[in-house]
Amino acid sequence: MDSSSYGTRLDARVRVVGTGLLGASIGLALTGHGLDVALADASPSQLKLAIDYGAGRAARDDDDPDLVIVAVPPDVIADVVAAELTRFPRAVVTDVASVKSAPYLELTNRGLDLTLYIGSHPMAGRERGGAISARADLFVGRPWVVCRDDDTPRRALAIIEDLALDVGATPIEMTPDQHDEAVGLVSHVPQLVASLLAARLVEAPDDALRLTGQGLRDTVRIASSDPALWVQILGANSAPVAEVLTALRSDLDAVIGALDAPDARGARRHLADTFAAGNAGVSRLPGKHGQDRRFSQIVVMVDDTPGQLGRLLTELGEINVNMEDLRLEHSPGTAVGLAEISVLPEVKQRTIEDLEARGWRIASV
Repeated sequence: MDSSSYGTRLDARVRVVGTGLLGASIGLALTGHGLDVALADASPSQLKLAIDYGAGRAARDDDDPDLVIVAVPPDVIADVVAAELTRFPRAVVTDVASVKSAPYLELTNRGLDLTLYIGSHPMAGRERGGAISARADLFVGRPWVVCRDDDTPRRALAIIEDLALDVGATPIEMTPDQHDEAVGLVSHVPQLVASLLAARLVEAPDDALRLTGQGLRDTVRIASSDPALWVQILGANSAPVAEVLTALRSDLDAVIGALDAPDARGARRHLADTFAAGNAGVSRLPGKHGQDRRFSQIVVMVDDTPGQLGRLLTELGEINVNMEDLRLEHSPGTAVGLAEISVLPEVKQRTIEDLEARGWRIASV
């Protein structure tokens, strides 16, 4: 879906500093609305690549932006924000770093006027970075955290909210501390857990890896993220992450104790309670369009031949079924893949019957 389909609220000259994944994606989304986006980057080659992809034009010395978006690595956020505030004192300046407290405190300690600075963070990304991975629809349907304070002018806040809405995101107000605690739990710890589990695979026997299913792939998907970037992120948000990991370590110790003595009184109950708690946690995750909703799954067998998956998706549309989610599982060398389709519970049985009538094989329901 193109973010331009959401209409344009932002009426501003925009400067984006940093043309990696987030900066270039913002540029693509805003230029899609017809806005003038000036791009700047310390890397000339990265800048040229973002321009070639259509994320904006090269910044000029006479630019006078209304909005500056800083999208640089966490360890230089404060320096770049300070420079932009000084150079463009009438512009609203935001950054999109994944940690908010550390740069805000550093800027405050420098004695800068932060009236027009509003930290923000789009909760979106990909495993691969750089302008080559940028997408205009990267932020569609995603939360965009806005960290205002009591001195933030309404005009400045409106510009950041318009920015988020124009790229298809949903603005959510938080304090910097609330943001960092939240992302520590829902983003930073999952990254570490995925990486730790994936590291167990380095020395795993080839025969074991041949048994890999979708569960492992889902769990370690984000483990291919950039190590250098994550060292910076975790260094800036170490306390909230350590707090969650400490609690997780206690949970792991209790599970290990139950596994070491599975016949001990209460051991099996503890394992069952652990899985039940996991069920309860998953049920709280926001579903499609931010609603708490559980879906039913249908697993369809798809022949490994060209066009079959496309035919399945087309026929789901023909039978008027809205697919809420799709997961694919296919092992190399097999002639059949599995497409797990999530649908609303009330249409599950009808979907199965209609698909079977069209010749599709249902692997499990």
